[in-house]
Amino acid sequence: MFEQIKHNMETISGIEIYPILSLLIFFFFFVGLGFWVFSYKKEKIQEMSEIPLDEGYSIISKDNLK
Repeated sequence: MFEQIKHNMETISGIEIYPILSLLIFFFFFVGLGFWVFSYKKEKIQEMSEIPLDEGYSIISKDNLK
């Protein structure tokens, strides 16, 4: 089965660009994600990390409405 797929892939012209494009998309996505993570403001990260512990917020569930 693999030989049949390999033969079909070899007969398509221009197919060799797809692995290169997928590698570039993968690479640039994770480089961009890494840049975004390391450039995020530390104050905002600290603020978001304290949300579950903050007593000012309350979760309203269906049980509390009865």
